[in-house]
Amino acid sequence: MFRLKEHGTSVKTELIAGMTTFLTMIYIVVVNPIILSDAGVPLDQVFMATIISAVIGTLWMALCANYPIAIAPGMGLNAYFTYAVVLSSDGKIDYLTAFAAVFVAGIIFILLSLTPLREKLIMTIPENLKRAITAGIGLFIAFLGLRMAKVVVASDSNLVMLGDLTSPGVLLTLFGLFITVILMVRNIKGALFIGMIATGIVAALTNQLHIVKVVALPHLPEGVLIWNPIEAFSQVISFGLYGVVFSFILVTLFDTTGTMVGVAKQAGLMKGDKLPRARHALLADSVATTFGSMFGTSPTTAFVESSAGVAAGGRTGLTSLTVAGLFIVASFFGPLVGAVSGVAAITSPTLIIVGTLMIGSVKGIEWSKFDEAFPAFLIILIMPLTSSISTGIAFGFITYPILKIVKGEAKKVHPLLYLFAILFAFQLIFLPH
Repeated sequence: MFRLKEHGTSVKTELIAGMTTFLTMIYIVVVNPIILSDAGVPLDQVFMATIISAVIGTLWMALCANYPIAIAPGMGLNAYFTYAVVLSSDGKIDYLTAFAAVFVAGIIFILLSLTPLREKLIMTIPENLKRAITAGIGLFIAFLGLRMAKVVVASDSNLVMLGDLTSPGVLLTLFGLFITVILMVRNIKGALFIGMIATGIVAALTNQLHIVKVVALPHLPEGVLIWNPIEAFSQVISFGLYGVVFSFILVTLFDTTGTMVGVAKQAGLMKGDKLPRARHALLADSVATTFGSMFGTSPTTAFVESSAGVAAGGRTGLTSLTVAGLFIVASFFGPLVGAVSGVAAITSPTLIIVGTLMIGSVKGIEWSKFDEAFPAFLIILIMPLTSSISTGIAFGFITYPILKIVKGEAKKVHPLLYLFAILFAFQLIFLPH
């Protein structure tokens, strides 16, 4: 079924690769509920929704596309969902309405994935802007981690300032960051997860973490949240969430496709510049996003941590199947995740390090060309300062074609990019953001 001999691998290798990928990305079942619970979503609901979406997307990747790539709710978009969509609306938009926007984005995403348009869209966006989006989200996530742990706090005179470094929570965060960084430098597989365990142990010993129960039967406190497409589309229209839907689609579009191509190249699965069974693979995250929103989580994406499994020898969908199976096992540890979620210091180091990994994309930006560099810089700068991924993207996509026109290179800009610029300008001026 997985053509193991053809790919030069074995069952044992694939199982080890699957466990490796799982250990490097398991942090998401802890971090995602913590972030989305700030939007008012019950923690148990997000925990199970995270696992359901991960299992659906990863199983699709395993059984339909035969790739060693795992799918789960993406970092950055969960923070955007909570802080830029729900909390910044001053109570006008609740999490159910926001999930309706994710549901609509998922449906549109499925339609895009069934046509050649998704691949065409990827090609029209300049590489420098793609890299800037990744880097900007990285800074956004790292800043979020510092804020959650109160390493940086609000300041009346300067917006933000350094927090109390002697407080127990901050000290625990710095310890967790120090341990995890050492593990990363030593290339220890599952460094983020092991770092969280080590920090959790210290938190328990210092009476900052209280674990009453570890295992329980999986459950969804609120059941299915969104299921009616007509109602979901009407909510998006009535609340004017076009920019939100567009941002979900745009960020996931670049994130997933870039990760898939990168991991496939690493595994030697590319045929020239083409990704075999691309349409099957691209459907994985769009289907998972749609189902995930129904149960209560933000959009899913292909996880770059899949490269750890590929490095361990994973070459087929059996690796992904293993990851999906382990996520199902993890669903029985909801109470433990609930206890850990109360201690920001356990997860904040992970956010900071994920941000570190994402900011690395700036090295590919053509800084010597100002018409390329300035829009990219605006994206990177504005995302963390406004706590809005879509606002950062908007500024970059508006300024890019303007600078190209000024330079006399208007014809080098794809017509779709002009359309994006107009849509984003309309969003910034007329729609809430």
